[in-house]
Amino acid sequence: MSSRAFITGVSGLELSASEREFIGAERPWGFILFKRNVETPDQVSALVEELRNCLGEADAPVLIDQEGGRVARLGPPHWPVYPPGATFGALYDLDRALGLKAARLSSRLIAADLIDLGISVDCLPLADVPVAGADAVIGNRAYGTEPGKVAAIARAITEGLEQGGVLPVLKHIPGHGRATADSHFRLPTVDTSREELEKTDFAAFQPLADLPMAMTAHVVFSALDPAQPATTSATIIRQVIRGVIGFQGLLMSDDVSMNALAGSIAERTRAIVNAGCDLVLHCNGKLDEMRDVAREAPELADEALDRARRALALRKQPEPSDRQAARAELETLMDRVGTA
Repeated sequence: MSSRAFITGVSGLELSASEREFIGAERPWGFILFKRNVETPDQVSALVEELRNCLGEADAPVLIDQEGGRVARLGPPHWPVYPPGATFGALYDLDRALGLKAARLSSRLIAADLIDLGISVDCLPLADVPVAGADAVIGNRAYGTEPGKVAAIARAITEGLEQGGVLPVLKHIPGHGRATADSHFRLPTVDTSREELEKTDFAAFQPLADLPMAMTAHVVFSALDPAQPATTSATIIRQVIRGVIGFQGLLMSDDVSMNALAGSIAERTRAIVNAGCDLVLHCNGKLDEMRDVAREAPELADEALDRARRALALRKQPEPSDRQAARAELETLMDRVGTA
């Protein structure tokens, strides 16, 4: 059956009658969960099952932002705490192989947590390269400030997710590290030259261009398009994301309801689609906004549909693992950072 080109959040721990009707009628491609949707493992599993049942798609993608550190929708008492990305970078500086191993172990354990719940996609890894003076919205979520190191750790995290049967979403392409504002609240502008961006920000994404999915940055790069952020810039999507970086996978926007974007939700949705994003992401669970997105999002078709099918086909069956042993090993590696 056909899907429309958007991913939607929902409002609470279970679906309302209006949400069930909306999902069945508008047929989003997938769903995304937040802390407001999470209480207990049984409740999350039931919500995931209900979302898929409303759509009539047993394998419909269900996404979550579970990075570790301060971006974690699942947490105590039912789920473990995982390190922020910068911790892997610190261990990498002590011992490259151990840093990559820790990153891989952490994401493999995260994948196991998600698969237990039926969640099939994690919005991870990041390839953002922060600079001095940038807004803290990325901060210690980043793996480092050198593109090769960032890409290597992002690859290890990708491998752990894939080994656990979870698809990765690379973010925030083509880079959020230089932003001097949090795009949740206002639009950041980066005035760095294209030459410098290609050597740093874009260079971290290039080795990861084969990943199945990526999420855009709500950031203006004035050297490339002084008027539009990457999410709504056909120039940046065509010339940089698809061109310089070489990403050919499924491209979704960051959240359409974030304050970095201008205009109504309907206008933003049209701009995202017209710029070349394959999917519009809407996160806040407000049904009136969800309806606006659905009205403007086209049916998923042509190249976007092909990319979506290819992305989902890359999901693997989880490999066997000893979760207890992996957790103990990760804790031992993290102790190395704490005592360095």
